[in-house]
Amino acid sequence: MPDSQPQPSPSGSAGSGTLLLAGARLTDGRTVDVRLHGGRIEAVGTAGSLASARARGPGTRVDLGGYLLLPAPADPHVHGDTALTAETPGPASCDPQDVQRRATEAALLQLGHGATALRAHVRVGDVPGLGSLTGVLRARRSLRGLTDLTAVAMPRVLTGAAGADGLALLRDAVKMGADVVGGCPDLDPDPAGYVEAVLEVAAEHGCPVDLHTDAADPARLARLAAMAGGLRPGVTLGPCDGLGRLPSDVAARVAERLAAAGVTVVCLPQGPCGAVGGRDGTAPVRLLRAAGVRVTAGSGALRDVSNPVGRGDPLDAAYLLASRHGLRPEDAYDAVSTAARTALGLPEVRVEAGFPAELLAVRGDRLAGALSLAYGRIVVHRGRVVARTSAVREYGDSATATDLGLPRQGRGRLGRA
Repeated sequence: MPDSQPQPSPSGSAGSGTLLLAGARLTDGRTVDVRLHGGRIEAVGTAGSLASARARGPGTRVDLGGYLLLPAPADPHVHGDTALTAETPGPASCDPQDVQRRATEAALLQLGHGATALRAHVRVGDVPGLGSLTGVLRARRSLRGLTDLTAVAMPRVLTGAAGADGLALLRDAVKMGADVVGGCPDLDPDPAGYVEAVLEVAAEHGCPVDLHTDAADPARLARLAAMAGGLRPGVTLGPCDGLGRLPSDVAARVAERLAAAGVTVVCLPQGPCGAVGGRDGTAPVRLLRAAGVRVTAGSGALRDVSNPVGRGDPLDAAYLLASRHGLRPEDAYDAVSTAARTALGLPEVRVEAGFPAELLAVRGDRLAGALSLAYGRIVVHRGRVVARTSAVREYGDSATATDLGLPRQGRGRLGRA
């Protein structure tokens, strides 16, 4: 991963110095300086206005001329335990060390794309037991300060005699450190009983709930919404692509119930994950939004057997929401940033004083262009630069391009810096 390695902190840990982001462009067209301190945005001023201001402690300046500065994305649906296994012969190893290595590499790839918070859905029980969860929790510890990784425990069966072990393992997983209770009710012989068991464990421990479902059964989904409506801190469902195969009036009624229950839907526009046998992972986004459902987007599978070419790129998810589902670029990016952070229970980020310094700088001057190309990226987590990705494009000599005044990155012959 030569172009997406985490960079050493220019100012140490959060709070040990000041970072000045100079000359960044905002989505409203302003060009500003942004000063970060203590993991938060300390000040935002016109370009050049903060350069001479006295900073507390040692400071570093990053020139963001030519970059668009955005709230950093977050990814509410990743599978770090199975990531990067598409070409592995046989079943993916559940050994904690192997899982830790895969989950860490996957998280760093996604950090290079800009995601400073990830929710990993981890299978527990059956063959993995608690081994995969152990590996992901180790990865979480090793990644502290680079990205925030949380874990969802996903048992397969929770009802009947066969579900007793799964229910015990689910409780053990929460005690080990799983942050969220989840799973796949569609795979249990008693989906309603499965949901009831998950909600009970979540209520015992005060955990959020995040369930995989294709949402193809409207009656089942309506029952789930009714059961989940009173749970706090909240319920998330995904990918819900089956809603798109229902008659529009039926899907609209179900969407209204989800909105009334405060349920968040996470779609997977980059492709499905292996937990649910969906077609493309994408729910009817516009229908859900029209009903008032909070909709966000995750990456799902990252180069495992479910999607061997999965990218794990939030900006790619936003691009697909805009290009395939007709969302405005601003709404599409909101789905992978503000809405995603809300789904994860994280504080809102704006490029304004007082907000968390979770930021992504992307080459370009407009959001639509950034979603189209987005090659160069600088990622800020807790007030420090944690990843840089750069790309250089060169062309052969062309008198026509010169005559037309087209932008060129290089000068001279192809191959010269």
